[in-house]
Amino acid sequence: MATYVLVHGGWCGGYVWREVAERLRARGHLVFTPTLTGLADRSHLLSPQIGLDTHVRDIVNLMKWEELEDVVLVGHSYGGMVISGVAEEMPNGAIRSIVYLDAFYAPSGCSVADCAPEMASQFFATDPVPFPFQGQTGDQLERLATPQPLHSLTARPMLSGARDHVPRKTYVLATASPIPWFAAMAARLKEDPSWRYREIACGHGTMREMPERTVAILLEAAQ
Repeated sequence: MATYVLVHGGWCGGYVWREVAERLRARGHLVFTPTLTGLADRSHLLSPQIGLDTHVRDIVNLMKWEELEDVVLVGHSYGGMVISGVAEEMPNGAIRSIVYLDAFYAPSGCSVADCAPEMASQFFATDPVPFPFQGQTGDQLERLATPQPLHSLTARPMLSGARDHVPRKTYVLATASPIPWFAAMAARLKEDPSWRYREIACGHGTMREMPERTVAILLEAAQ
């Protein structure tokens, strides 16, 4: 049995993992799908003080109080920023495998806004930031989207490289209309023999569009 902590992306919540989590649990795995502070079912906690550091603490504290070890830690989209920060704070052995699922693998000192300047200049003008893809997704994510704390997208965390010392590392690129900044990150990691590189032939919402394929990649990541 493996233990999975699945971290969602921006403007949504843990509900996006429902189909993936059900499939993993049916195979006997322990699965956590927390919602980050200020979003979705925790949107009543939204405040200007919430940032990336809050979201990192959400996951660190979950792992601490649930006494989780040997975790497969997965971050989708913005969740990649969160799991990079979590890796900085967890002791050796806490994370068995780390998976960036069409996610930000940002250099130290870089924010989401730095990595995606076109999106930042167009949408990151208010706090909190409204869902920037209205009318484009046409699914549950758009219907249930909640504003994202601005500071979570502009914070520039300093990273020591702890994520690169996790024993198993996987980057997954969604290849149907790939998002340019994720494609650039994937191209770099694809050439690094210490990383597994995988592709999934769908749009950005892999866990909703192709849950079975997403589950297959996550099962492999635990091995």
